[in-house]
Amino acid sequence: MATTIISTQILELKGGRLVHEVDGGREVLIGQEPIVIGRDPACGLVLHESGVSAMHAELTATTHGVRLRDLGSKNGTWVGDLRISDALLTRSTEFWLARTQLRFEPARAQKIELPEIERFGPLYGTSAAMRDVFRRLEKAAPTDLTVLVQGETGTGKELVAQALHDASHRKGGPFVIVDCGAIAPTLAEATLFGHERGAFTGATSARTSPFVEANGGTIFLDELGELPLDVQPKLLRALAERRVKRVGSNTYEAFDARVVAATRRDLEAAVNQGTFRSDLYFRLAEVRTHVPALRQRLDDVPGLVKLMLGQLGAKDAWRRVSRPNLDRLLRYDWPGNVRELRNAVTVALALADDGEPLDIAAAVGLKSAPPRGKVVDLSASRGYHDAKREALHHFERAYFAQLAQATDGNVAEISRRSGLQRTHVRKYLRLHGLREPRDT
Repeated sequence: MATTIISTQILELKGGRLVHEVDGGREVLIGQEPIVIGRDPACGLVLHESGVSAMHAELTATTHGVRLRDLGSKNGTWVGDLRISDALLTRSTEFWLARTQLRFEPARAQKIELPEIERFGPLYGTSAAMRDVFRRLEKAAPTDLTVLVQGETGTGKELVAQALHDASHRKGGPFVIVDCGAIAPTLAEATLFGHERGAFTGATSARTSPFVEANGGTIFLDELGELPLDVQPKLLRALAERRVKRVGSNTYEAFDARVVAATRRDLEAAVNQGTFRSDLYFRLAEVRTHVPALRQRLDDVPGLVKLMLGQLGAKDAWRRVSRPNLDRLLRYDWPGNVRELRNAVTVALALADDGEPLDIAAAVGLKSAPPRGKVVDLSASRGYHDAKREALHHFERAYFAQLAQATDGNVAEISRRSGLQRTHVRKYLRLHGLREPRDT
């Protein structure tokens, strides 16, 4: 499929300065790359004060302000009397990591030009979120830097790894995938580094390490967060020394492969919980990229549907997808992300007779939208309690959808406008899958 040129878009990231006024004062500039604050010496701002976790919090410039995210710290990140998990800083703000005070000062927006493309390898997207991913991948692809890809299940992390490989000077070499989530803990070392025949019960033949198999190419470590803790230091040594030793062998084999790792887990929180090594994290995260969830880039849904139909050999079937059907897809939260959308398109295409409309929305269990002017079918043929329950469900979703849209999901403001406590607001937002609530 030929690349389509789309309009130029400038992303304005609103960054700032982070000030720590202990020991004469230290400042860190906050830009597009996340700044991790914590006790670990590899952090962007290292704090030695009591109560600070190894990887305590993270700050990143966004189009709306600087995102302050707690990384599962033990003693919390505080703005005033509020313990926050995720907040947006837009003006001068003092906050605390445990008992350590820091000050944020906003700065002039940094302008970043997004690439004028809708495809990067197997990846598709015209939304600003995806084009920003493409921008990062374009920079990282020609290098041999290790890349950590984060994102929810079904967002396409393996496609990111494939895109990096295909755009690199290693594209003629192998692309080897290791699913760490499918490895039995007792076999993790042998699976990663290979083994000799007879090295353990069941080792009826020798096995080469996938790192060696990937020589000249790329090795993709999928779901790395599932790797047992006792194997992690051995992986760290292999990455540092660029060589592996098979189980049952006394000799090392060198390898020359680019490493891309992916996880759906919050590795930063895992570091603080002691289930993932911080030194391995920083070794893998020379470049970090986050694949946005589909609900965060709903504008891409129509284009994805059209692309998927073409990949299924039914390019003309796009004409059979109605506007109301697409509208329902755009109102859905897509918990399974792009993978769920692909499954829905495949099912709808398989079940529809030739020439019939494709009901992709029905494939994910979405009912037709109620007629304009009606909230729900209240016909007397239905039981009173069933009709009342469904009407209340539609009212709640419509009511909180409007509030979430008007306040950009600000729980405090929704609470003020609705007269409900914040705990109840969060419950309704999550119940109806509207968006991840935020406190500020």
